[in-house]
Amino acid sequence: MLRHSFASLIAILLVSTIHSEDPKVDPIAKTVETELPDLKKLYQHLHANPELSLQEVQTSARIAEELKKAGFEVTANFGGHGVIAVMKNGEGPTVWVRSDLDGLPITEKTGLPYASAVRTRDSYGNEVGVMHACGHDIHMTCLVGTARTLAAHKEKWAGTLVLVGQPAEEVVAGARAMFEAGMYTKFPKPDYALALHSDGLKPVGVISYTDGLAMANSDSVDIVVKGRGGHGAAPHQTIDPIVLSARIILDLQTIVSREVSPLDPAVVTVGSIHGGNKHNIIPNEVKLQLTVRTTKDDVRKNVLEAIERIAKAAAVGARAPEPEVIVSTTFTTPATINESGLVKKTVPVFQRLLGEKNVQSRVPTMGAEDFGLFSKGGTPIFMFFLGTCPKEKYEASLKPGAAPLPGMHTDSYAPDGEGSVRVGVKAMSHAVMNLMPKK
Repeated sequence: MLRHSFASLIAILLVSTIHSEDPKVDPIAKTVETELPDLKKLYQHLHANPELSLQEVQTSARIAEELKKAGFEVTANFGGHGVIAVMKNGEGPTVWVRSDLDGLPITEKTGLPYASAVRTRDSYGNEVGVMHACGHDIHMTCLVGTARTLAAHKEKWAGTLVLVGQPAEEVVAGARAMFEAGMYTKFPKPDYALALHSDGLKPVGVISYTDGLAMANSDSVDIVVKGRGGHGAAPHQTIDPIVLSARIILDLQTIVSREVSPLDPAVVTVGSIHGGNKHNIIPNEVKLQLTVRTTKDDVRKNVLEAIERIAKAAAVGARAPEPEVIVSTTFTTPATINESGLVKKTVPVFQRLLGEKNVQSRVPTMGAEDFGLFSKGGTPIFMFFLGTCPKEKYEASLKPGAAPLPGMHTDSYAPDGEGSVRVGVKAMSHAVMNLMPKK
């Protein structure tokens, strides 16, 4: 009897050591492998055909089509180019899964056979290349893969599943527009909301996460510095807004270094300067564009007030007209804060799927994501990060003297699309089913 019990225990332990990603053990993995060839084609199509923020017409239509084919009830063009797909499967929790849709104004230089060659005009009328340099093509493909997988295994979960294709994440405007259109009132409000995000600096097969604060507040600020133009050979007859802008830019650096506690993270970056059009003409005005990142609301308020004060004070010192300081109410988002209870529910799922060593904690970043808005009304949210770097490239980068890996928002970001999608669909499918158990 004892020998039999011991043998049974050994058998149980042996089975438990097999990760559920084995298609022979996990029917979810089997479905993902079946869908993977078609998902790979979808990924490469999305990669080759990116669209800028607020221009995602074809991307939105394709995602709506894919989710409808998977059996979801789809609402397209919601809050702009947003897509909301609903599948009801009996009584149970309501879980939302969100993907972003937009690309970036970057000309791709990866050399991939399916690299983007798209060129278009941005919101300022400039001709730009377009690239999925933030992995949104992976996010969308994982969303579609999760839709197909969970639709094929409705016997394993119960409740209401809502999948969201959100536009304009890169300008942190899309989620706000969808909420203003009534996203949480016209559709079943979530008990939980999940999202994944690509990570170009971690290898495929690794998931990382933060419990609590994950990403920062983001604010966009425009400053119009005004002067009095004139001939470049007679600067004494002008009020030079270029020199005044230089003074403001330098003074802005003292906000973080001298007005914010060293224990409170903050970033004030001047991302663009536009002024003048000829060597010997002093212009009437210069336009500055800033991004501001903070992690606390009181710090956010103080930094934004300091920017306005410094710009106006510099103008007074130069006897210049008062500048315009415009804090955007559209291109702004609160911090993304992962709800601790949801994190603790979900991380063990990833550990069972990938092994504990491949599920890693990460520190918060000063990057921003408008997924933070999905916590509206106290909704628990959790965004985790999906390693996308090809394993051989990652291992090569660890060798002494190796070049650093190209990160997100670079023209050389070339993820392992197939491997990333395989892991992402499995991880998200299991995470959703864990929150929607069949009783």
